[in-house]
Amino acid sequence: MRLRIQLLLMNLLSTSIMVIAIWYSDMKMLLEPEQTWLLTVIAVVGLIISTSIYWLMTGPIMRSIQNLIKLTKQFSDRHFETMYIIGQEPREFKELATAFQQMAKKLEEGEKARKEMITNVSHDLRTPMTSMQLMIEALQDDLVEDPEMKKQYLVTILKEIERLSGLINDLFDLSNLELGQVDFYPSLTHIDTVLLDVLESHSILLAEKQIDLQLEVPDTLPRLLIMPCKIARVISNLLDNAIRYSPVSGTIELIVEENKQNQQVQFILRDEGDGLNPNDQLRIFEHFFRPDQSRSSQSGGSGLGLAITKSLIEMHKGEIGVRDRLNGKQGSEFWFTLPIISEKNKTAERFL
Repeated sequence: MRLRIQLLLMNLLSTSIMVIAIWYSDMKMLLEPEQTWLLTVIAVVGLIISTSIYWLMTGPIMRSIQNLIKLTKQFSDRHFETMYIIGQEPREFKELATAFQQMAKKLEEGEKARKEMITNVSHDLRTPMTSMQLMIEALQDDLVEDPEMKKQYLVTILKEIERLSGLINDLFDLSNLELGQVDFYPSLTHIDTVLLDVLESHSILLAEKQIDLQLEVPDTLPRLLIMPCKIARVISNLLDNAIRYSPVSGTIELIVEENKQNQQVQFILRDEGDGLNPNDQLRIFEHFFRPDQSRSSQSGGSGLGLAITKSLIEMHKGEIGVRDRLNGKQGSEFWFTLPIISEKNKTAERFL
């Protein structure tokens, strides 16, 4: 039974009880006949008036409920583009309709991101798989006779397998981070030791492109409550990008600063690449987003490194972003912050 009918029946029931009480009082000689008829007429007229007012007032409410039900069904069919038209509904329904519109926008953005992610994953998996299939078939059918060429085919296949493995691992790591399924056990760590390990592991890449890395780190920095392996991955991802998109014989600046006022340590990485336009800066940390679609498999990146980096920084209660270099210099400036937690500060408990 519809809600509107149920409420109407309740109104009829209350009036009927009132009329029965009036006639019962008349039977017990508690009321004069004239009083009985007068009260009965008043009750019936009141019923008619209240029912009319109720029917008029509940009409817009019931239409609003029906519209919301229809909209919800459309959402279940993934039709997020349908918008709720706000009319003469009560204020509460207008607020609910506004909340539905905001939810629809977020769902539409999420659906778009999901489709883009599926497309990107399919492309990044299909391209190397097709390449490997062709090379394996050529080797299997003895179409390649030159031993050096066979060796080159095998090396290429191995590289593609390693790249696919890296993509799958990145997808797995990102999924765990976003679902909150990564164990977080931070410890007070000297950040300079983390930096030295990362720079040492990138020394060959820097030498291959003859890149001059300029490092600015204060002599004394407070220990940070971090997971060293996770922050090392953050710095490594940002440094990988800087090396990848910097020109040969370029310069990369890595600066670490302590901000005592905000109780945080800021890391800044500047490169001399092509830079990013404002729209790309807003989307650079999205899954599979690449400012230049030509920078796909050729660049060696999975398109997930910066998304993972952002999740790792947020896990440490820090912030991350990108901006243009100052004074019109070419390139981008990636930065992130990590909070300073004193060894005696009890607020450190919220991290544990």
